[in-house]
Amino acid sequence: MRFADVYEGWQAGRLSQEDAAQVLGVSDRTFRRFSRRFEEEGATGLLDRRIGQVSARLAPVDEVMALTDLYQGRYADWTVKHFFDFYQAKHRGARCYTWVKNSLQAQGIVVRAKRRGAHRRRRERRPLPGMMLHQDGSRHSWLSGSQCDLIVTMDDATSEIYSAFLTDEEGCMSSFLGVQAVIERQGLFSSLYTDRGSHYWLTPKAGARVDRQQPTQFHRALSQLGIELIAAYSPQARGRSERTFKTWQDRLPRELALARITTMAEANRYIKRRFLPAFNRLFSVPARESGSAFVPFIGGHLANTLCLQEPRVVGNDNCVRYRNLTLQIPADDHRCHYVKASVRVHEYPNGSLALFHGPRCLARYTAQGKAVPTKTRRAA
Repeated sequence: MRFADVYEGWQAGRLSQEDAAQVLGVSDRTFRRFSRRFEEEGATGLLDRRIGQVSARLAPVDEVMALTDLYQGRYADWTVKHFFDFYQAKHRGARCYTWVKNSLQAQGIVVRAKRRGAHRRRRERRPLPGMMLHQDGSRHSWLSGSQCDLIVTMDDATSEIYSAFLTDEEGCMSSFLGVQAVIERQGLFSSLYTDRGSHYWLTPKAGARVDRQQPTQFHRALSQLGIELIAAYSPQARGRSERTFKTWQDRLPRELALARITTMAEANRYIKRRFLPAFNRLFSVPARESGSAFVPFIGGHLANTLCLQEPRVVGNDNCVRYRNLTLQIPADDHRCHYVKASVRVHEYPNGSLALFHGPRCLARYTAQGKAVPTKTRRAA
């Protein structure tokens, strides 16, 4: 019903002020205010007076233009959230994330995200850091023009990433390096959750269960350290790692390009010194319970566990054959020779080698099989 009709009914006495307000769906006070404005200005007085006024909270046009120029000039293919982190940290931006996002969307520079699908309940996190870690690799164009693998080792309880680095190809050695970095920094942990990659598990038949009776080199090393290895059987089971990699793929290549980093060595330094600390500050969460499940490692030389170990029998020439190399055993004070003795070759992630007879190291070698001189004690 038009206001003029209700006003006329009230003036004629057919409607009380309360009835008139109820018909219009407003309060008595609002009806009185509208009546005064109708008497003074006619129907024009009933228009919303906020229409056409500039909000006192509206950002200046120059500020909006500066924001859009900054985004298009240096961060054009970045996500809004990633850009916002740099807008605040590097450019001292004072506006909130919602304002930045809405401003870029209003200018048509970024598109609105698609509506998310139905919510699925996520697996409950472990209550304490160190109870379970995730390790996974992601092949991607991390550096401009070349693909390589990113190896990440992350805590399930907090999503804190303890180790992350780029390598030419994911494998047993890169997994050793990730675990070693965690143990040296945090201590021994309880379990490690991985995919069924061939360096983690032996899977006799595609899609079948892993064979726990035939451990890989990596599985053997973790067993020696008392760490349980847990296999994931679907990408969904590794959802936490997959979401982390999606964020890294959105952010890391753009930051490396912005810093003009083109080599893997430079990229790994950037990850360690800048990217990883910032990432953990933004995305790690508090554990459900206070405390830690990490325990100190007191087992000696960790590298002698986290390495490839291959049994060999010494030949008649007192040498050991390993990967087309001939490893000459040097003379020592314990025995004349080691012919026919069972020994163990250790191959380390940096390519160097060592020869063990039981717990005793007989010699160390370069990756090319050349003996490395060691200091020896003279007999008393």
